[in-house]
Amino acid sequence: MVKVNKGMRVKIAAIILLALGIFTPFDTAEAGVSVRVNRGSQTMNVYVNGLLYYSWAISSGRRGYTTPSGSYRPIRLERMWYSRKYHMSPMPYSIFFRGGFAIHGTRQTRYLGRRASHGCIRLHPSNARKLYSLVRKYGRAGTRITIH
Repeated sequence: MVKVNKGMRVKIAAIILLALGIFTPFDTAEAGVSVRVNRGSQTMNVYVNGLLYYSWAISSGRRGYTTPSGSYRPIRLERMWYSRKYHMSPMPYSIFFRGGFAIHGTRQTRYLGRRASHGCIRLHPSNARKLYSLVRKYGRAGTRITIH
């Protein structure tokens, strides 16, 4: 027999209500899209309304090209962008979060899980498309990007 405390009962009830579509936690601190990037493990976790939706391998800044840490809101979204600084490299599904730094898709998928970029956060193109769609759906104000 498993002993369930009051906190666990509340979480279980919330999960059931969410599954039934009766409750949506839009008024909670976790409302919207939360993108959490871990540069150490080269991973990204994406939460929607506090629930983990995706966990992906990324590539962040390699030696000499730091990916900035901090908490950000998206500045702008570009379905397709070409880096003027780095030989017009394609950056599909770009979500700019600080100056020229963005989360975007890459063709160099063999480097995912390792530091390889000039500071941007690279994703597999299909994952970048999913994230881009979520950010468009919930809006820039409803999205938080945290990098540590």
